[in-house]
Amino acid sequence: MKTFFTNNRLRDIVLALLLTVFLICFAVTFTVFFKPLYYFDIDYLHIDQLVGMSKETLKANYDSLIAYQSIFYQGELILNDFVMSETGRIHFEEVKRIFEVVQVLMVVSGVASGVMIYQNAKQKEYRYLKITPIFSIGIPAILGFLAALDFDRAFVIFHQIFFNNNYWIFDATTDPIIEALPETFFMHCFMMIIAIVIILSIILYLLYRHFQKTILKSSDSI
Repeated sequence: MKTFFTNNRLRDIVLALLLTVFLICFAVTFTVFFKPLYYFDIDYLHIDQLVGMSKETLKANYDSLIAYQSIFYQGELILNDFVMSETGRIHFEEVKRIFEVVQVLMVVSGVASGVMIYQNAKQKEYRYLKITPIFSIGIPAILGFLAALDFDRAFVIFHQIFFNNNYWIFDATTDPIIEALPETFFMHCFMMIIAIVIILSIILYLLYRHFQKTILKSSDSI
């Protein structure tokens, strides 16, 4: 009996970790491809005035940049209204590879979680819905707190961790695209990712409470 409980608890933890990976990867993927956020920032941050381009031109180039990040896109990045240095092109290639990994992780963790959730549902086991929010909120909360203390520093550390060169340090004279992607926009992306993860985590916990009440009512009626 003890072994059965231990295995079930371990299974719940594994499923919770898989769901956490899925939630974070989903939040990142959704935010990256959620173009309205950038459209909003064009006006909010006055990006069109900073770079001296129309809103429509910025949108068209941003759309090309986002399409390039898709795992289904094969080919070179083409920005019709921005010149690009070789180091800038390399950096965007590295960013694309990272986002491709995130998209693959989202699919793999989503499928694996779906299979385990189906098996748990047949056994009416829902503890993973309680454990997942602990992981999924805890990790972003820590990262969010550190970023809130000094986003500029967090931004630098992030790039130092994920990139083994300094190509991410753009020179506006050779890569003017950097002026169209201000650091504040990336901060807004980070905030959106955190918000999505927290909202989905709360939904999972509410589902746990719902299933627990349903199970208790069923046991009381027997």
